[in-house]
Amino acid sequence: MRCSHHEAGECRSCTLMGLPYERQVVDLEREMRELLADAVPPDVWRAPFVGPESAFRNKAKLVVAGTRDAPTFGILDAAQRGVSLPECGLYEPHLAAALDRLVPAVAELGLTPFDVPGRQGELKHLIVTGSPDGELMARFVLRSPGQIGRIRRGLEALRAAAPGLRVVSVNLQPEHKAVLEGEQEIVLTEKETLPMRLDDIVFHLRPRSFFQTNTVVAAGLYRQARAWVDEIAPRSVLDLYCGVGGFALNAAMAKGADARRVEGVEVAPDAVASARRSATELGVAADFRVGDARVLAEVDHELVVVNPPRRGIGPQLCAAIEAAAPRHVVYSSCNARSLAHDLAALPGHRVVEARLFDMFPQTRHHEVIVLLERR
Repeated sequence: MRCSHHEAGECRSCTLMGLPYERQVVDLEREMRELLADAVPPDVWRAPFVGPESAFRNKAKLVVAGTRDAPTFGILDAAQRGVSLPECGLYEPHLAAALDRLVPAVAELGLTPFDVPGRQGELKHLIVTGSPDGELMARFVLRSPGQIGRIRRGLEALRAAAPGLRVVSVNLQPEHKAVLEGEQEIVLTEKETLPMRLDDIVFHLRPRSFFQTNTVVAAGLYRQARAWVDEIAPRSVLDLYCGVGGFALNAAMAKGADARRVEGVEVAPDAVASARRSATELGVAADFRVGDARVLAEVDHELVVVNPPRRGIGPQLCAAIEAAAPRHVVYSSCNARSLAHDLAALPGHRVVEARLFDMFPQTRHHEVIVLLERR
């Protein structure tokens, strides 16, 4: 993959750009094997799962800078000045095409870009997500609610520019710190969710929902988890950090699901509502509830699935899993270092299968999924 912005020195986000993709995957797998060598035997690794090396990303996060008359949409340089990136080779084709039309329409709204050095202005980021069916969700991250009216009045113009635009929202981030978004989200459209279809499941993404940005590899990750559920045939499954239900819904769709109890636990109420909606549409028996992962100590399941943030599940949850002693654990991790720490804290289980999923080509970021069984 080649990129004019990278070659011009304008953007260095893709740290492995220029290295042949096959070499990237080989190096990344070797790094994962070394980091996890104490817990993952070399003979349990499956071949890495890879998707396209470019045009794979379903979400664009654009920093807005410049002036009202000449806004930039892209990134900030070392001096905190805006650099426009009119195209990015990572975006899925339909998302890239939509941005070509949507970004000029946003510029026409007359919103004041936020100036980081001066701590003035309103519009900080434009975040656009595209679904496999061509629908879009656009989020405006503002410093304050003062310019929401401009966006509301411009909705028809935005839809005319990008006919697939389904959801538009405003996120308020009043603080001056390196945090992408704030806690308050205001949806401006009648539709509040973006349907995201992966294989036979439609997930319903709300503006603040977490979802993998690589659609092809995310689908492969869930297929791998479902295949393991098919193989080990658990009678009960608990999906912790379940989000919009990715792993739990796939477990509920796996072989033998009629005799299986599936539960998901997630701290975000919106994500739980989305997971429940998907379960209802699929007609599967999966129960989702708002709660903390530590609920594990109170239940008994044959399979526990964890998909934590980068920090991992930590000693408290590791101890709870050890005490509950489920027959199997599926651990999906975006940080092999924290995964290594957590696996060391699960001495009652051993890794029987592991696989790298290259969710973020052109970078060293990664996703690793392992299947553990009780010793």
